[in-house]
Amino acid sequence: MKNIKLRLIIMNFLEFAVWGSYLTCMGRYLGEHGLGTHIGWFYAVQGIVSIFMPTLIGIVADRWMSAKSAMTMCHLMAGIFMMAAGWYGLQAGDSVQFAPLFTLYTISVAFFMPTIALDNSVCLILFNKNNMDSVKEFPPIRVFGTVGFICTMWVVDLLGFQTTARQFLVSGGLSIALAMYCLTLPDCKVVKEDKERKNWIEMLGLDGFRLFRQKKMAVFFLFSIFLGVCLQITNGYANPFLGSFQFIEEYADTFGVQHSNMLISLSQICEALCILCIPFFLKRFGIKNVIIMSMLAWVIRFGFFGLGNPGNGVWLFVLSCIAYGFAFDFFNISGALYVSQETEPALQSSGQGLFMMMTNGFGATIGTLSAQAIINRMVFTPAMTGADPLTVWHGWQVCWYIFAAYALVIAILFAIFFEYKHNPSK
Repeated sequence: MKNIKLRLIIMNFLEFAVWGSYLTCMGRYLGEHGLGTHIGWFYAVQGIVSIFMPTLIGIVADRWMSAKSAMTMCHLMAGIFMMAAGWYGLQAGDSVQFAPLFTLYTISVAFFMPTIALDNSVCLILFNKNNMDSVKEFPPIRVFGTVGFICTMWVVDLLGFQTTARQFLVSGGLSIALAMYCLTLPDCKVVKEDKERKNWIEMLGLDGFRLFRQKKMAVFFLFSIFLGVCLQITNGYANPFLGSFQFIEEYADTFGVQHSNMLISLSQICEALCILCIPFFLKRFGIKNVIIMSMLAWVIRFGFFGLGNPGNGVWLFVLSCIAYGFAFDFFNISGALYVSQETEPALQSSGQGLFMMMTNGFGATIGTLSAQAIINRMVFTPAMTGADPLTVWHGWQVCWYIFAAYALVIAILFAIFFEYKHNPSK
């Protein structure tokens, strides 16, 4: 049993280390190589492929191969194309073009995103085969995924890769290494009887849309899209924002500018710690109030970015990172629990898939592309026309205040229109 735990810890560590290599610093690289106006597309495509690729690969894993084999195949393909993106970026230098880099990156991401769900499947299957309690064993193993994410953020930062395409090489190399590691895992095949076969509508998760017939679920999923808008904005633009201070002499040599990825990693550290707080808050305040807290935390997250600076205002950035833990975890976990509570057993998996589709699919895609349009107008267009660095900074401030105001409006509307009565004893 201990051997299984250790092997799953290594798998989870590598799974999210692959993502942490580039997710928070890719925007900095793109911004400094003339692709700042396209940052949103690189983050939006993660949401676009998340709408259909995890389901398609899941069908393959269910019908024709084990979850372990599917994970091996996906990581191998993701690693090869991410390595190709890194190689192209290094060869092109300052002449890097959007089309070839985006194409290679998109193919890689299309194979990587399904591995997050496959990682969960491998863990749960092996738990069942070894008679382990998944509720007890999975959370402490999954935490090592966040640890892996943070470690590669630090490694890429300390090696000076956050402004170069080498971050893609690190990610691709880790993905290929994980593909090889998956081959060593125990067999993960699940034998299914013919009567368990589902039709294509069920396998694609489309039967979950029946939940929209219920007013309370329709309202919840609508707000899931609205709040999902916030999810990828700081992943894509926090690092380019901090990088813009290098052109202001007063802040050029500060820690937040030189090691922005390490500063941002406080968000992931707080995210891991906030998971421990969720049971207390849910018991005391209920799901609705906890989700409202999440929305208000997004207000703080964005607002403090606008108010802070890497010098004497760096403490505001630190508080913003702390708020991120509450903003991200309180919504995602509480939302998943609400769907679980309010959904009939036959639609549990479809309901969870629909929740992820609304937040990380539609919501995150709309959010990153909308943020790109706002930031292009307020920041990148003035920067390209030679505006003073202070003018560019003020443009960033306006953007963060717009995002904070949006989150505040959504929080108020959610409090008004979402009906839920908390029962502490339930």
